[in-house]
Amino acid sequence: MTSNTRVVVIGAGLAGVALARRLGELGTPALLVGDEEHRPYNRVLLAEVLAGRYSPEVIALPAPAGLLRGRVTGVDRAGRTVRCADGSVIAYDTLVLATGSNAVLPPLRGLFTPDRQLPEGVHAFRTMDDCLGLSKAVRPGVRAVVIGGGLLGVSAARALAVRGAQVVLAQQSERLMERQLDPAASALVRRHLEDLGVEVHTECRVRDVRSVGGAVRSVEMADGYALGADLVVLACGVRPRVGLAQAAGLEVAKGVVVDDELRTSDPHIRAVGDCVQHAGRVYGLAAPALEQAGALAELLAGDDPAARYTGTRSLTRLTLTGPGSPFGPDSPFDLAAFGETDPRPGDDVVQLADATRGTYRKVVVRDDRLVGGVLVGELGTVGALARAWEGAEPLPSDGGPLLHLLTNDGGS
Repeated sequence: MTSNTRVVVIGAGLAGVALARRLGELGTPALLVGDEEHRPYNRVLLAEVLAGRYSPEVIALPAPAGLLRGRVTGVDRAGRTVRCADGSVIAYDTLVLATGSNAVLPPLRGLFTPDRQLPEGVHAFRTMDDCLGLSKAVRPGVRAVVIGGGLLGVSAARALAVRGAQVVLAQQSERLMERQLDPAASALVRRHLEDLGVEVHTECRVRDVRSVGGAVRSVEMADGYALGADLVVLACGVRPRVGLAQAAGLEVAKGVVVDDELRTSDPHIRAVGDCVQHAGRVYGLAAPALEQAGALAELLAGDDPAARYTGTRSLTRLTLTGPGSPFGPDSPFDLAAFGETDPRPGDDVVQLADATRGTYRKVVVRDDRLVGGVLVGELGTVGALARAWEGAEPLPSDGGPLLHLLTNDGGS
């Protein structure tokens, strides 16, 4: 692609910014269009802003040169233009959708006011505006209910507790972070939250949000039990933001369908990040978004025409900081999970647990290959284990190096 070919990227999140910056480095400037008023930022670190550990400026991303603030309302594929809410029209040769994802709002009675707004005190937790709204509302002693016990819900509950709120976390499934963690690791996360004063309820379904005068007052469970609430945080997952793609007639399943060249069903439109479905999979994680952005930049700039995105073996990592850690008042509580953490029949499982230190390590081995693992606590081993997993090389039959990896607290 020549340097005068116009690339327009819709979405100024992690994927869009990484793509635009890399294209600029390769001599193919891109116009980046973002609809948030704030500088581009690292969404992964919003919980640290809510906890008061970072200011919003600290998590800002280095913005590329061509950044336009505006909301794109439509794509004209035939004319190769995009329309913006202010009436302006932008021409493109190649369009890249990096529209990200939206917070899932659960179907609860009373969740919306008659004019379809969330009641005062009810917040999603997805954007900087969500984070700043919560930060303004939280104060010592405020009653906060977090709905959802996945990665985002755990992070939000910890952040609110660190700020002095009285936090209840309501999780519908039987354990916290059930997609990433096995029961033993999940129990350690629960212990960490409870040490911070968080009241954790699992196998608990919320059915109703009660408001008075437009402000939330309580949350009612399916069994009729009511929790008083000044704040409610909706952490029920995310859904790819595909409205623009659907309206433009692109192929959309759970996400915008792309091939190994990140190409949609229109050869002039590519897509990267949380909005993408590649090989049947929607990731919704930072690492795949960055890998997709890197591969697409090489393709569009012509630097590596053979570049392809073939999928990501993603590792989930979460660091919970603040008082109440099993390792001392100021120690971080780390966890990591990768690959298949639930063994199949015939798999070998190696587990090491230390209740005193609050550490837990488990790896799953299949046909002499490391296929997954869960690590909680001091994570000096995570780098070496992740490299062994990513390399998919056979492990020595005596198991010695694997045990060494599990017990070595060297740098990660």
